[in-house]
Amino acid sequence: MTTAAPSAQIRAALSADLPAAQQPTWPDQAALADVVATLESYPPLVFAGECDDLRDRLASAAIGEAFVLQGGDCAETFVNATADNIRDRVKTILQMAAVLTYGAGMPVVKIGRMAGQYAKPRSKDTETREGVELPAYRGDMVNDFEFTPEARRPDPQRLLRGYHSSAATMNLVRAFTRGGFADLRHVHDWNRGFVANAANARYEGLARDIDKAMKFMAACGVDFDALKGTEFWSAHEALLLDYERPMTRVDSRTGDLYNTSGHFVWVGERTRQTDHAHLDFVSRIRNPIGLKVSDKLAPEDLLGIIDRLDPRREPGRLTLITRMGAGRIREALPPLLEAVKTSGSMVTWICDPMHGNTFESASGYKTRDFDDVVDEVRGFFHAHREVGTVPGGIHVELTGNDVTECLGGAERILDEDLNKRYESVCDPRLNHQQSLELSFLVAEMLSAR
Repeated sequence: MTTAAPSAQIRAALSADLPAAQQPTWPDQAALADVVATLESYPPLVFAGECDDLRDRLASAAIGEAFVLQGGDCAETFVNATADNIRDRVKTILQMAAVLTYGAGMPVVKIGRMAGQYAKPRSKDTETREGVELPAYRGDMVNDFEFTPEARRPDPQRLLRGYHSSAATMNLVRAFTRGGFADLRHVHDWNRGFVANAANARYEGLARDIDKAMKFMAACGVDFDALKGTEFWSAHEALLLDYERPMTRVDSRTGDLYNTSGHFVWVGERTRQTDHAHLDFVSRIRNPIGLKVSDKLAPEDLLGIIDRLDPRREPGRLTLITRMGAGRIREALPPLLEAVKTSGSMVTWICDPMHGNTFESASGYKTRDFDDVVDEVRGFFHAHREVGTVPGGIHVELTGNDVTECLGGAERILDEDLNKRYESVCDPRLNHQQSLELSFLVAEMLSAR
């Protein structure tokens, strides 16, 4: 059980006076203090025992006995935290997991970039349009995407709205995944409501195969109670320390600290400085944690961070999420794999094939090419095969909607198509069809492994 501890106890444990990158400049510190105090009084969104269970699942992925599928929005928004949008994201991840499980014959650990991904790091503190300079949009938990002085003013009240939106999302996800909606005997239902296309047709064929397998097992007298629900975990980048710290509580069983804003949190490329507050924060909590790893990180620096975050070399504790780009991963990843393998660390390796493949299209849209995404995943598997290590999962920005944000895929989204349904407020996401396509390709890579 995770309980709220006296705030002074937690503040003392997390009070390292270290610089923190990518934090907003709150104009009203008194208002911020009131919000932080309110967050400290709110119930946890997840519990310590759940986090421990996820650590065990990630440990299985580290040794090749499971595979991690982590997916969801680049940046969640309050206006899109609707039942339909949440349902379609969950359905997409369930479909992808079914493809991976059936195609590769192994359990899939399902983690959503959901119920907390309301903040984003930015390359610049300000944004300029037509000579007007305003604070950058840092996610709905900080300010609004609309380009006006009022909208871009950081407002700590948004931290409370972020909590309530995350709580509502978690409630609905739990209902979907534990109330029978995720029952594998309903695999056809997950395809309903999506536009007919080649990926959905292929999924329907797989669903029919799963039906046959279910009927065979039923005829053999198999008890299907275990299939009525599924485990589904929440994750987000631990970026806004004014939100993550007050959501950190003491576990009454052990006295350890857990961040109760999500089961799994990670530190991004822009906040992994060894002498800064973000690494210090995640080093003090018992949640399973992640670290984004680019081609800019030297092996010796990565080993130093591992010593800091996982000194006990605990399986499932640390997940390394690689983001290197299709053109770099085959060269840049093997030295890191070799170094970590030699050190004896039992980390879980996950491929983020999105962030290293972003570019601006000729029409001016921030986009990614589906072929580059697939090629980076292939490079990830190739590097692990070369070194003799385990490719443990993928981390994908996706939506259940039929957006046109990433180029390519079976229906060949072109540059001139991007403006049709470009809805992301930050990074481009794979749409439903592209997400399903990717899962079939990854299942083939897993089978070949």
